[in-house]
Amino acid sequence: MRPGRRHPLPPRAPALPPLLLLLLLLAVAPPPQAAAVGVNWGFAASHPLPAAQVVRDLLLPNSVPRVRLSAASPDALAALAGTGVAVTVGVPNELLRPLAASRKAAAAWVHDNVTRYAPGVLFEYIAVGDDPFLLNHGQQFQPFVVHAAANIQQALDDAKLSSKMKVVVPCSSDAYQNASTLPSKAYFRPDVNKTMAELLTFLANHSSPFMIELNPILSFRQKKNISLDYYLFQLMSRPLSDGRNKYENYFDASIDAVVTALTKAGFSNMSIMVGRAGWPTDGALNATPAIAQSFMTGLVNHLARKSGTPLRPKFVPTETYLYSLLDEDQQSIASGSYERHSGVFTFDGQAKYHVNLGQGPKALKNAIDVDYLPSKWCVLDDNKDLSNVSSSFSAACSNADCTALSPGGSCTGIGWPGNVSFAFNSYYQQHDQSGESCSFNGLGLITTVDPSVDNCLFALAIHASASTSLHPAFSMLWILALWFFHLQFSLM
Repeated sequence: MRPGRRHPLPPRAPALPPLLLLLLLLAVAPPPQAAAVGVNWGFAASHPLPAAQVVRDLLLPNSVPRVRLSAASPDALAALAGTGVAVTVGVPNELLRPLAASRKAAAAWVHDNVTRYAPGVLFEYIAVGDDPFLLNHGQQFQPFVVHAAANIQQALDDAKLSSKMKVVVPCSSDAYQNASTLPSKAYFRPDVNKTMAELLTFLANHSSPFMIELNPILSFRQKKNISLDYYLFQLMSRPLSDGRNKYENYFDASIDAVVTALTKAGFSNMSIMVGRAGWPTDGALNATPAIAQSFMTGLVNHLARKSGTPLRPKFVPTETYLYSLLDEDQQSIASGSYERHSGVFTFDGQAKYHVNLGQGPKALKNAIDVDYLPSKWCVLDDNKDLSNVSSSFSAACSNADCTALSPGGSCTGIGWPGNVSFAFNSYYQQHDQSGESCSFNGLGLITTVDPSVDNCLFALAIHASASTSLHPAFSMLWILALWFFHLQFSLM
């Protein structure tokens, strides 16, 4: 446990008197458990918990049945071996081009990241790309994604592993257009139509599901006329009407929008899986632990009821992955500062709210015996000449994580000079508390008194080994090297 205090968890529902609880249990059958719920596990953190500790302290004690890895981390795959936890492993966008260009590169990737671990790791899917159709990416990855997926599939066939796992491609929700918010109006963007037709044909030929990535808080921020209750599975007095169909929550409407887009593309019966669905706890307005708990609990309970959607009654996504397991302070913030605060757990493995990841009604188990750096923080020395403090503040934030200072964030109200101290400390912790990282032209001061204020926590980093920090990088470099030599050879 981190020295000092932590945020209090959002309150759970009040306990019922034992007799009333017994009567309710006898009168009402409990909803069936949604077996196909998992959690995303990413590695974009400056000081991640060791993978073995994540598995030992978080996944297994909380009975997490399946996990989606953002990349093929040797540490994570080794730790998952023999656990029975089902695994989806991701292929980063940066590898799509070399994997599309070279079957040898695809075979090498499968050998290094799948075959090597297959005897002990229960692989379910290989997710090729990380939202390669995202509108912000333009044509950067789209031309390579189907060929990369096909080469990975061929490599699995050659390794006699294709019967044990499937290849999927994560597709962001902006891959289909739906300006009216009505599911019946959805269709795939014109600029992705050709590639999407090739992808859907590939998926259909291999009986693979269509993987959709949902970002509900982004949708909420973009659609000002939709209430927050709609996103949090709260009962609505006026559901969204779409012809004869009525939608009481964002999730069902999103699934049926995908069904509509697939139908218009000629694949009406394709199964759907949700690769991402979650709510952040910081970094934006309405990003709080309490709201995240409402969304996640509502989603898990909704899936457990297995009621389906108006277009697919009684059918639920084949799998749904909650986003995300841990906070990641180096996650891209292209969609918003909240992206670094999507974890059910803080970066050091402490639960931020209650949700059923597989453990049922029991409280989540936290990481134990976390190896923190010494209890030291870097703050602004306001006894110095502060005429140039703004440049030091900007330099710190440009090289560290200041997203909690964003409007609506947990630290947005601490004002000056607290915001400068927060920036200094973030930089200091990300640089392993080295003395020079608290210099800031003489404006930094190291203190042993926790400067946290109310809900604004000043981070205290944990020890991170070189292997933990670099785990997915070596495989990526090897594939890129193979592609480079393949390219050079083809030009000769």
